[in-house]
Amino acid sequence: MSGEFDDLKRRMDGAIAAFKHDLASLRTGRASSNLLDAILVQAYGTTMPINQVANVSVPEPRMISVSVWDKSMVGAVDRAIRESNLGFNPIVDGTNLRIPLPELNEQRRKELVKISHGYAENARVAARHVRRDGMDFLKKAEKDGDISEDDQRKRSDQVQKLTDETISTIDHLLSDKEAEIMQV
Repeated sequence: MSGEFDDLKRRMDGAIAAFKHDLASLRTGRASSNLLDAILVQAYGTTMPINQVANVSVPEPRMISVSVWDKSMVGAVDRAIRESNLGFNPIVDGTNLRIPLPELNEQRRKELVKISHGYAENARVAARHVRRDGMDFLKKAEKDGDISEDDQRKRSDQVQKLTDETISTIDHLLSDKEAEIMQV
């Protein structure tokens, strides 16, 4: 039974890790190579992350540099960045793309906050799915006679407490990111 709880904890931690990754891809006032992590490029008949077709670096605080390995992929990478809804306009220079980061205006900041709220809701939903799986497992274990009704209640409370802690962590991460985005 404790193995099942450890699995739930691992899955809750996975929801938080995925949320952190999503937040890292949202841009604040500074350049970061993580900003392009979510961008997928149509390459070689499939879709792959940008970091599998190019090196992404940050030479200056307000500039991202993308060095595409295969010259034939430059157009696809440029298109993927422009269509990513991140508001970037790359400057193509041979196999390199320079992406200047414009100042964030108030409207774009609010848009980014809205996107971060969507990421947070996805993470909360993932945590609730894990909770549901845990509760279903406990109900089945009680029904099958593997655990008593008292044990089932006690363990259900543990699962709920874990869920509440996970959602609290997600909310805290969201408010930190919101403050970072809105900071001028």
